[in-house]
Amino acid sequence: MAADELLADPAELAVKLGREADDPQLLWALKQASRRFRGQVHHPVTLVTDDEVTLDGNGRESLLLPVWPTTAVAQVLLDGVELTEGTDYSWSDAGILRRLGCHRWPDRLRCITVVYTHGWADTPEDIQEVILERAEAAFTIPVGVQSKAVGGQSVTFGAQMAAGSTEAWTKAVDRHKVRASGDA
Repeated sequence: MAADELLADPAELAVKLGREADDPQLLWALKQASRRFRGQVHHPVTLVTDDEVTLDGNGRESLLLPVWPTTAVAQVLLDGVELTEGTDYSWSDAGILRRLGCHRWPDRLRCITVVYTHGWADTPEDIQEVILERAEAAFTIPVGVQSKAVGGQSVTFGAQMAAGSTEAWTKAVDRHKVRASGDA
């Protein structure tokens, strides 16, 4: 299993669960949690170099690139014509692409093509935290079980933890999901 498939460190989960970091079940739980997170935010989270996207113009001075942080903008085409950074546009690591010289992006569909680098070389801590939380739940809570009794002992799992949609998970997904130009 490639290390970049996992959005959290197996060694951290191994310590918590008292298992080895290369335990197949532990790695499976981390892989599933990472896949689920990526599926819900609709992007890889990790660093992506020279990703090409076609965007709709919004008639405004600024528009949002779909995934942040933005670490480089290699090319911006407007209706197939290359724009010049510093003269025609500027960009920020927050993924804002701004027209310069009192210009606005046209209010037309699919008129802007951007080649940019985005994502994280190191997974943010809020993502790592929810991945570890979800993987631990997948590892320790039997699927579909909210309570379990053995002998005189009884354990009740929170429905959110059993389902995997804790408040922390929801906030992390909302913070890191792909953005639409209307999110500005």
